[in-house]
Amino acid sequence: MMASAVLSASRVSRPLGRALPGLGRPMSSGAHGEEGSARMWKALTYFVALPGVGVSMLNVFLKSRHEEHERPPFVAYPHLRIRTKPFPWGDGNHTLFHNPHVNPLPTGYEDE
Repeated sequence: MMASAVLSASRVSRPLGRALPGLGRPMSSGAHGEEGSARMWKALTYFVALPGVGVSMLNVFLKSRHEEHERPPFVAYPHLRIRTKPFPWGDGNHTLFHNPHVNPLPTGYEDE
């Protein structure tokens, strides 16, 4: 009885241990046997990716030519613009990339 259990276990485990010839590495780059894979990716780069970048650049250029937007009114929320110590540059109150038109100080916009 013990010998038959071992024999049936070996029959089940033998096919699992063998590597199937067509399914060796299904996620590897050469799994499909396609030799033109590099040619396909090169074509996708030239005909899809580069025109997509060009359309995006055109979109940004056309949107930048529009008039200026109104900035939102300043609301002094208590959880924003908390300064526990001054910044180590300038007067200590302006951020490193401060833009006075869109970045308010804790007391409000500079030109209001």
